[in-house]
Amino acid sequence: MKSITLPSHAKINLRLEIVRKRDDGYHDIKTLLQKVSLSDEIYLSTIPTGITVVCDHPQVPANETNLAYAAAQALLSRYHLKDGIAISIKKNIPVAAGLGGGSSNAATTLAGINQLFALGASTEELMKIGSAIGADVPFFLFGNTALATGIGDKLETIHLTPPLWLLLITPPLQVSTTWAYRTFRMGLTSIRNNINIPTCINHLTALLTLLSNDLEKVVIPRYPVIQTIKEELFQRGARGSLMSGSGSTVYGIFSTKEEAQEALAQLKGHREWKIQLTSSM
Repeated sequence: MKSITLPSHAKINLRLEIVRKRDDGYHDIKTLLQKVSLSDEIYLSTIPTGITVVCDHPQVPANETNLAYAAAQALLSRYHLKDGIAISIKKNIPVAAGLGGGSSNAATTLAGINQLFALGASTEELMKIGSAIGADVPFFLFGNTALATGIGDKLETIHLTPPLWLLLITPPLQVSTTWAYRTFRMGLTSIRNNINIPTCINHLTALLTLLSNDLEKVVIPRYPVIQTIKEELFQRGARGSLMSGSGSTVYGIFSTKEEAQEALAQLKGHREWKIQLTSSM
């Protein structure tokens, strides 16, 4: 039996613009994605045949609807592998919270199987396979910071110099991504949209001017706790705060690790919220 253990990192959206609704029902977007140090742990091991998935989080499916399962299935089929694969997922990333945990697990599974079986697949090939599994999957194979366009599958490298110290706060609710996009109306787009995203972001102040998420306009009216969390973060020294993806996680950006740790200590009284300290990669 061969095995490998890999981290599976979360992402945040530093900016999310909805450009237009497509004829196929999807939306073209323009989003600035940032990988963060918070990660799940993926343990892959060979088995005689088939695919199995286990996870320590009860809301994560352990069948073919799991994106990591789909990733394994795609590679086993593509390379006609005789062995099977067992996937064990230790969750640290909140589930269905706008942090890309499922997509990250799929990308990590693709990369892990590629290593485990010495398939020699290029990153570009793995990204192409990943794009058929989910729009966010290629990003987790691509790099740490990227501008994603189209349905999120067209990626351009962005160089982000300042390290980001972040608090991620996840309230006990799940927002349906499908509902959020379906409810969004193009008339809700901000006048701040259509600005150019520089390929190099050298200062925190420059990044802060880019923070925007069109989906907040539909999610916050239905789930006002999102706005409450943003206000709590600002009151405790966050330089910027935004909902990631379609939520429900909200992050605050702090100037230093010490300031983020101080805010974490102050916010620990909110026991119903999951609060995690992390940083950009």
